[in-house]
Amino acid sequence: MNPPAPGGQQRMNWLDPWLLIPVGGLVLLLVAWWASGFGRQVHVERARELFRLQRKRLQELFLQSARKSEKPRGLRWIGCEFTGEPELARDRSSRGLVAFVPVAIEFAAVEGSDMEGLPAVAQPKHASALFSFVRGEWISTGKAVFNLAPQQAIRQFGKQYEAIPAGH
Repeated sequence: MNPPAPGGQQRMNWLDPWLLIPVGGLVLLLVAWWASGFGRQVHVERARELFRLQRKRLQELFLQSARKSEKPRGLRWIGCEFTGEPELARDRSSRGLVAFVPVAIEFAAVEGSDMEGLPAVAQPKHASALFSFVRGEWISTGKAVFNLAPQQAIRQFGKQYEAIPAGH
């Protein structure tokens, strides 16, 4: 116990155990908050680097997945080329990372479909290919957002995705 201060009142000592507990808890919370932000940043940078290293494989993965979807109706997927860098976003509900990649897609009409003979079919279509970063690996379901650049697609689906600025 502290000796009484002049006037009979006790002086507060910063080393009193009842004061160390909340201060220590606050320090632990601040360290945990900082560490979680740092961990998220490392996770994002790792995802960016993996995408860069696996770019060719991911381009082929997207094309294979898109072919299986059989969409759009009446068209066959012939080719797909990444035309720029991925824009990363975070899924607001799952907190998972996604990448929107600008692509140029080539189609051919399925024989006997109503698309056969249309001149527009042969023209490359611009879209944003969607990838998800799951358990440390980029995956694709072949989903594409047509006629929107990656940043536009993220804004368009702003209720579902939140953009992650480059360098974060």
